[in-house]
Amino acid sequence: MNRFHVHLHVEDLAKSIAFYSRLFAAAPTRVEADYAKWMIEDPRVNFAISTRGAAPGIDHLGFQTDTEDELQALKARASAADMAMLDEGQTTCCYARSDKYWVTDPQGIAWEQFHTLGNIPVFSEKAPVRGVDAAPCCASDPAPASAAGCAPTRGKPVGVAVKSANACC
Repeated sequence: MNRFHVHLHVEDLAKSIAFYSRLFAAAPTRVEADYAKWMIEDPRVNFAISTRGAAPGIDHLGFQTDTEDELQALKARASAADMAMLDEGQTTCCYARSDKYWVTDPQGIAWEQFHTLGNIPVFSEKAPVRGVDAAPCCASDPAPASAAGCAPTRGKPVGVAVKSANACC
């Protein structure tokens, strides 16, 4: 079964955790210094917030699958619809190891489709390139190549997404 995924950038993590915990009547399932996630069952939503983005607001949407077969079915549907895809394969991001790919809607909103393989203790395991500042993961706003995240760049086709040295999602 698929789970809807929403990732927001927030300015004040503690304030946002308090707000969403009251809104969902549940504590986050994971909290880090720059990130929090709720795995809500009704409706099935993976709702994540982080302070790693440029401007507050929606970073990306997506679907998290329970199985690799479900991910392959979503991928086949996207391929059949002639959607351009950025296939990252197995990667790390947001304190998890996942198999994932991205598509971009006509408005430039990035859609992540992924199957989580396990948790990791860091936001990303990819090492930054010497001389390149750490960049936000999942950044979807246009940025220079050294500062962009790995999600499809807003307003650009998925095939020309900008990736940074520490791109992670």
